[in-house]
Amino acid sequence: MSARGEFSSRIGFILAAAGSAVGLGNIWGFPTQVASNGGAAFVLVYIILAFVLAYPVLMAELVIGRATRSNMVDALGEITGSRIGRFAGVWGFITVSLILAFYALVAGVMISFCLAPIADLLGFDGATGWLMADLSSEQAISRNILFCGLFMALTAIIVSGGVKDGIERWSVRLMPALFVIILLLIFYVLSLDGAMEGLKHYVLPDFSKILNPDLLISAMGQAFFSMSLGVGTMLVYGSYISKNEKLSTLGASVAFVDIGVAVLAGLLIIPAMYVALHNGVQIFAENGDYIAGPGLIFAVLPAFFDTMGAIGNFVALAFFALMIIAAVTSSISMLEVPVAYVVESKGMGRKRSVWLIAIVIYIMSCVIALNFNALFELVIAATTVYSQPLLGLVLCIFAGWVWKRDKILDELKNGDPQLEQGLFWKIWPWYIRFVCPVVIVVMFYRSVAS
Repeated sequence: MSARGEFSSRIGFILAAAGSAVGLGNIWGFPTQVASNGGAAFVLVYIILAFVLAYPVLMAELVIGRATRSNMVDALGEITGSRIGRFAGVWGFITVSLILAFYALVAGVMISFCLAPIADLLGFDGATGWLMADLSSEQAISRNILFCGLFMALTAIIVSGGVKDGIERWSVRLMPALFVIILLLIFYVLSLDGAMEGLKHYVLPDFSKILNPDLLISAMGQAFFSMSLGVGTMLVYGSYISKNEKLSTLGASVAFVDIGVAVLAGLLIIPAMYVALHNGVQIFAENGDYIAGPGLIFAVLPAFFDTMGAIGNFVALAFFALMIIAAVTSSISMLEVPVAYVVESKGMGRKRSVWLIAIVIYIMSCVIALNFNALFELVIAATTVYSQPLLGLVLCIFAGWVWKRDKILDELKNGDPQLEQGLFWKIWPWYIRFVCPVVIVVMFYRSVAS
């Protein structure tokens, strides 16, 4: 094992990388995308595009990471042999740090919403109201800052343990727990009145929409961004993979797990929304679309839990525990990106680096919390709408056009000596060079235009 750390097992990497990809967006974004875009027809298109488009970019990050055994800044500097590569790396870790800053705020609210049912069961009505306050309200500022700090501390504790004893150790515990909780909630929700109507909207395909340009572009976006691509998390995780592992298989396994969680989230969320509708809760926005994003998690579902009586507290507790797990498995990968850079390029010890960077990001979160209405959506747009797709485009250009093809092949043949004769090598280099950049440009233009 190298001094900088490696994943000790194949399953450890797969669960850690899948945990990075499985975040809050999978659970609150994917299901409503499916329900609004032809049900199972969208799922089919999403799965196809996940492997045709997102998987090749995922492989690019993994190959760059394992070949260079470096953080994002040094890795991109090495394969390009220029300051442009290093600049892209710095841009990446700044972007991922800003994403973590607003992500930690939302995850902190997940913790408070998870504690609220306990406070309610104990009869602490005042505490329950404070814990459940609207994310953007004046009343919520102190709560947001407190629980954001708690979430960042939890993330820092895990990352400070290193690759094997921190990231891998917790990923192999948290990801199975996530699957168990989501399956239990699915079985329970499907037993309630109204659930079958939601299930029909989710699983019955409307093939008339399958060639709709909006559906195709939405599926492209969901497939690409749900795998945590473009900001260096997969690149850094790839740098911790053993040279004996077959990268193409590992990447496919991560994609399968990520897709599986997204599909399971749909089996939970859409039936739950229709049970909520059956119980008198509004699930549609004024324009007729399903309520998605934070509105779904912080308004629709809590109102649904309230209609369930005493059992609603236990269901809410399990649901928000699920959301916390999804948030933590993503946040540890995001924090690792700047930490890896500081440890390797600046020579600072891991624990000191982790806590220093966590504090800086927490301060950024506090600034956003204190100026919520002005900064929250602005930071989200700057990072996920603009910066992340452009970084993905840069990675495709580096892997497809700048980095020498024979070096890529040599790296991929580690753990897979026969790769050159296989289908992967016949297709992947052309996809990453021509197809993926065009698709990312199209997605970026659509996002900016809309």
